[in-house]
Amino acid sequence: MSDWRPRLIASDMDGTLLRGNDTVSPETVAELERWRADGVPVVLATGRPPRWMVRIREQLRHGVAVCCNGAVLLDLESFTVLDEDALGPDVLREVTAELRRVQPDTWFAVEYGLEFRHEPIYRPRWDVDAPGVAVATLDEMVAAPVAKLLARHEALPRDEFMELVERVVGGRATVTNSSAEALAEISAPGVTKASGLAKVAAQRGVDAGDVVVFGDMPNDIAAFEWVGAAGGRAVAMAHAHPDLLAVATDVTGTNEEDGVAAFLAAL
Repeated sequence: MSDWRPRLIASDMDGTLLRGNDTVSPETVAELERWRADGVPVVLATGRPPRWMVRIREQLRHGVAVCCNGAVLLDLESFTVLDEDALGPDVLREVTAELRRVQPDTWFAVEYGLEFRHEPIYRPRWDVDAPGVAVATLDEMVAAPVAKLLARHEALPRDEFMELVERVVGGRATVTNSSAEALAEISAPGVTKASGLAKVAAQRGVDAGDVVVFGDMPNDIAAFEWVGAAGGRAVAMAHAHPDLLAVATDVTGTNEEDGVAAFLAAL
């Protein structure tokens, strides 16, 4: 693959493109702009909702972002939602009721794209007093379609809680995780970063084998498998989760070492 060259670059944000201070290094910005100037689109693929994309626009203003683990396509320049695959109220009611019955200390929150609602007992880690964030009852939250359902447990280990959620949810929705905490991210069936990136790639006439994807957590696995099976490059950061490293085609440096830029420069 020494002469392989991507026709589309896709990157996770937290722990991958972003440094620990929530910024992209000037070196990485310059490398991405070099590829973009040469006609290769750069797509952000993240578990973040659209409302968490405001700051990144200060450095990367162009292109499309795949948000909420594939559920939402966001135009960064106009900051408008282009497409959304929502999880419906019927499944929301079933899943939340069953999870709470099996593990009563499970607390819920939902992403509506630009809005966030959480139960009074749910402890958000960020944006506690931000615009669009509000407390709601579970009945209120599951009454309308959502981009992502969040299920959190404050005591159980992450892997134990994730196994429980996956077992309860079954095939009714897609379950993933992108943090070190017991926080399950639940989307509509079949919705992953891979499904979102596939839409973007198809719109640009790009095959999966011509895509390079960078990531560090289990919510990147579907995208890695999508490009890897087609002959593309699935590049894990050096500190990536073991499950992601297992399906990677390549490994690069950490986010603090500008691993994304280093890999792209070597191409």
